[in-house]
Amino acid sequence: MAQTPSFEEWLEICNLKARYCRLLDTKDWDGWAALFTEDCEIDTRPAGGTLEKGRDTFVAMVRHSLADAKTAHQIHSPEVTFRGDSAEVIWAMQDRVIKGEFALTGYGHYHETYVRSADGWKIAKQTLSRLIVDMAKP
Repeated sequence: MAQTPSFEEWLEICNLKARYCRLLDTKDWDGWAALFTEDCEIDTRPAGGTLEKGRDTFVAMVRHSLADAKTAHQIHSPEVTFRGDSAEVIWAMQDRVIKGEFALTGYGHYHETYVRSADGWKIAKQTLSRLIVDMAKP
């Protein structure tokens, strides 16, 4: 059953996702990896990507893909439903990726499951979907 979270819990989830964007865009891979559970499941197939299981595998794949890219990720309008020590969150998102002669601006949603751990909230599951993708030369 859904519960009404405290403002502090809601703020912790929002701050975690803000760090997600900042750490990803600044390529702080260790800091970014720490936001996920070890057994996380990341599904980008609805946005044309892959299904990755496990934090180390997922972070290595993203690190390889974006190592020489310029990125900017923004998230908006969280819809948060708390269920005890887990939370379901939908974020509106926009991302910009520039890599060589490739440039993408995407608009869509992150659908995520967060779990409370001894170290605070972590992302356990994420699905990325895009509603619009603009491709252009940088």
